Amino acid sequence: MKVQLETIADKSDSPFRLLHSPRLNDLFFWHFHPEFELVFIEGGSATRHVGNHISTFEQSDLVLIGSNIPHLNFDYGMQTNYTHEVLHLKQNFKEKVLDVYPELDKLRKLLKLSEFGIAFGEKTKTELGPLLKELHALEPFQFFQSVLYVLHNLSNSTDFELLHKSPYKNPFKQKNQNRLRKIHAFLEERYASKISLNEIASHCSLSKEAFCRYFKKETGATFFTFLNQYRISQAKRLLLSGHSVGEACFASGFESLSYFNRVFKKVVEENPSDFKKRFV
Repeated sequence: MKVQLETIADKSDSPFRLLHSPRLNDLFFWHFHPEFELVFIEGGSATRHVGNHISTFEQSDLVLIGSNIPHLNFDYGMQTNYTHEVLHLKQNFKEKVLDVYPELDKLRKLLKLSEFGIAFGEKTKTELGPLLKELHALEPFQFFQSVLYVLHNLSNSTDFELLHKSPYKNPFKQKNQNRLRKIHAFLEERYASKISLNEIASHCSLSKEAFCRYFKKETGATFFTFLNQYRISQAKRLLLSGHSVGEACFASGFESLSYFNRVFKKVVEENPSDFKKRFV
């Protein structure tokens, strides 16, 4: 599956878009989009991967994700009978409504806080989960009212954790998203095998030197540093799904277990076996 900018096609003038019970559990969909996203999922346990944050949730999750923060579909790998609601808040809702009317200042601050990624706790999930599951059946005016009610209650909630220590900054500039999507798609397909600079540069129709300059400028890292981080993210997913350290090492593209352990500890700040014990 390509790592990609998701283009959300919606001809409606409504500032909100609801995806009722989307089923993507067999798809590894690592993506981002300019819309804010509120996700409620219930009926199973899976991986919560938002920006640089990765953990597991048990039985249910309610998360508000800021604009352009990459995230994995919350139902990836789930095999249980689950419910799943995804609410998108369009950018013009913030710009033309929240930023204009002082009465909605708390909602504006909520979306500002979403730059960290917000996971809400049991009290808030219990209160708002049933309403989120009913949104799809409401008439347009009731739907609009209910969404504002949900956002109002989220803005007053103290029952949450921030998923990042600082606002997540997506490094992908608009003008270079097509090329970066091409690089990510290549990595998704080839990360488990050996990749040379000549190969990836040729794939982007650049010389090796031009590719290195471009990649460092856009991501702030060398290609191989980025590749190692990407492989570690895949290794973490494998560890969370029950694979052994050795299996995660070689399946994610590392050729040496000792090197894998060194890189994993540098990136994650703990060794892979300790990481697995914390979450599995």
